[in-house]
Amino acid sequence: MSVMESKLNARSADFQANAAAMRAVVEDLRVQIAKAAEGGGEAARAKHVARGKLPPRERVAMLLDPGTPFLELAPLAAHGMYLNKDGVGDAPCAGVIAGIGRVSGVDCLIVCNDATVKGGTYYPMTVKKHLRAQEVAQQNNLTCIYLVDSGGANLPNQDEVFPDRDHFGRIFYNQANMSAQGIAQIAVVMGSCTAGGAYVPAVHEPI
Repeated sequence: MSVMESKLNARSADFQANAAAMRAVVEDLRVQIAKAAEGGGEAARAKHVARGKLPPRERVAMLLDPGTPFLELAPLAAHGMYLNKDGVGDAPCAGVIAGIGRVSGVDCLIVCNDATVKGGTYYPMTVKKHLRAQEVAQQNNLTCIYLVDSGGANLPNQDEVFPDRDHFGRIFYNQANMSAQGIAQIAVVMGSCTAGGAYVPAVHEPI
């Protein structure tokens, strides 16, 4: 087999310029992901903790087996969308943490509402992210664990949350189908559980 030799000159001005530009892009990505991971802002986090609640990312960390990784899905969902009065995106991470982690030795799909983001209510992109997470779980036969702390649909956006085939109701349809396929659906109520937020634990496995 012939060997393909690179003729890349890592010392060239073009290479150095491209490398510097890429480093800047990667650093900006890291900053944006870290910012999104903060959730609904300092005041909302303080109010959340004052109510005796663990921050959502701590909930996920405590659920995982010690020392095991968490593969977060779509950490920048809804980035720059649903702008507030200051022109800043109002739904970091789309208000929900989703990813794959190991619990009691079993790889699971974890969906955790972030109540610091508008009380854990569902924006249109929250629904889309939740549905995508369920799709990953169904394709890979992953037990689903839902950490529920949600006020249901985000009412100012409810016209884009409820009515269509792949809107809010699809979440519960997916739960029922996965349960029938033997993919366990486990819900833990950790705070608000009203309106659409109540249906997730209503459709989980009896424990």
